[in-house]
Amino acid sequence: METGGVADTLLSGACVLFTLGMFSTGLSDLRHMRMTRRVDNVQFLPFLTTDVNNLSWLSYGTLKRDGTLIVVNGVGAVLQTSYILVYLHYCPRKRAVLLQTAALLGVLLLGFGYFWLLVPSTEARLQQLGLFCSVFTISMYLSPLTDLRSLYHGAQPSRNPRQLHSPLAFLEVPSGARQELSAPTNLRQFT
Repeated sequence: METGGVADTLLSGACVLFTLGMFSTGLSDLRHMRMTRRVDNVQFLPFLTTDVNNLSWLSYGTLKRDGTLIVVNGVGAVLQTSYILVYLHYCPRKRAVLLQTAALLGVLLLGFGYFWLLVPSTEARLQQLGLFCSVFTISMYLSPLTDLRSLYHGAQPSRNPRQLHSPLAFLEVPSGARQELSAPTNLRQFT
């Protein structure tokens, strides 16, 4: 195996590992929802945008025949869909959740219809679909910031204040060690 091949394999493996770790950050919210049987202080939009992002990149990976993209985004889509279903099960306002889901899935289906039916060239389809997926990726990373709007209007922060940067939450120090670190007393309420 050549040097570039080994480096590519290692980089691909690291990307898969970190991406799956990122998708699994919702497991703590899933556990919280199942234990309390409530969705208090759990944001829905990050689950939805990440699911749409996974489905978009899964389509791109299928078109490109890239096994890494297919596996990572297939697993991500399954995880995010399970988070959505549990959220929907415990959410008292199902109509709002269903409307958001239908709207974003409608955009996704319109995009797929456009790419698969109206863009004849595979190369052009790959380029345009990649741009479409990139927009969804940006929305996925921005969606936790919707919590800032409610904070601005005086609402309580989410159950997990680190949720504002949840895509990297799996890299954080475990909670037991974090409590031992010196922190101002006004921040200890969030740990």
